[in-house]
Amino acid sequence: VSTQSTGFQHGTTSGRRVILVDGKEVRNTGWQFKLVGKESFLIGKHRACIIIEANGLNYTYILEVDGKSLKRFVENRKKVCRTWIPRVAGKPHRVVLEKDSLNV
Repeated sequence: VSTQSTGFQHGTTSGRRVILVDGKEVRNTGWQFKLVGKESFLIGKHRACIIIEANGLNYTYILEVDGKSLKRFVENRKKVCRTWIPRVAGKPHRVVLEKDSLNV
């Protein structure tokens, strides 16, 4: 299990959608008529989805991971995993133990 960063760009006039994972472009829709909807992609082995909704002149963006809101996904991971960040040779390293399978 690792920490990943996700970026999203939404052209509110062109409909263009760009998704970045760890700074690398993983999806680019280009120009399209539809300004709202869903964009699916992978974050490591997890299925992710950005839901774009219009609220008048504003947009709402929701990130789901494995079919759960980001908040619920993080809460669930905290229940099933134990994480340590020891320093080895002065550098931090993340160690994750999955409680159900005892995988490190």
